[in-house]
Amino acid sequence: MTKPAKTRNIRYEEGCLAAHALNLIGDRWALLVVRELMFAPKRFQMIRAGMPGITASVLTGRLAQLVGGGIVHHDERLGIYSLTDQGRGLLPVLEALCQWALTVPGHDPSFFISPSSLVISMGVTFVPELAAGHEMTGGFDFGSEAFEVELAGGKVQSRSVAAPDASFILRGNGNQLAAAVYGKTPLEDLISKGIVRAEGDVDAARVFLSVFRLAPKKVPEEV
Repeated sequence: MTKPAKTRNIRYEEGCLAAHALNLIGDRWALLVVRELMFAPKRFQMIRAGMPGITASVLTGRLAQLVGGGIVHHDERLGIYSLTDQGRGLLPVLEALCQWALTVPGHDPSFFISPSSLVISMGVTFVPELAAGHEMTGGFDFGSEAFEVELAGGKVQSRSVAAPDASFILRGNGNQLAAAVYGKTPLEDLISKGIVRAEGDVDAARVFLSVFRLAPKKVPEEV
């Protein structure tokens, strides 16, 4: 039988399952640390690069809490942090938060967007109906990180890679590539202005990007 994780700094002395979860991941920045580790293990400075608003001392504290809670594993010899099975199980939580955020006003895409946050959002804003008949893999190179995002069988799958091998590769930072995925400026204009760099089949890239919509998904009406 698996032993329950030791919870540090218990804030909610309640039997509520949501309160138990918040005791583990409810502190400020905690879920964003998980976000940055969702696709690949990272060292401290790489985690911090994806969260420019956090201080080194706060990140150290959050990582210690997440390690203590069984969410993150720390390889002290290599200095690498990675998610445990429990940590990876938080992907649906992050996706649900992204989906909910689409329903409330105030989102400002001009703020910093990390590579991991953009890739997670693509899983949320993917519209299967728009992808019907399209099976392809796109490469997204952020400089410090790179991903392959695959459309197949009406689903989207993302993975961290050393170097993308895809029909097209788009290069830029998180905000620049977010403009390519969600912005109203045509991809060709972003490329011509030097905002996004592209390699390979740009026509395929245009089709690929068309299957993502920054809008809440419709909830089926009750009969």
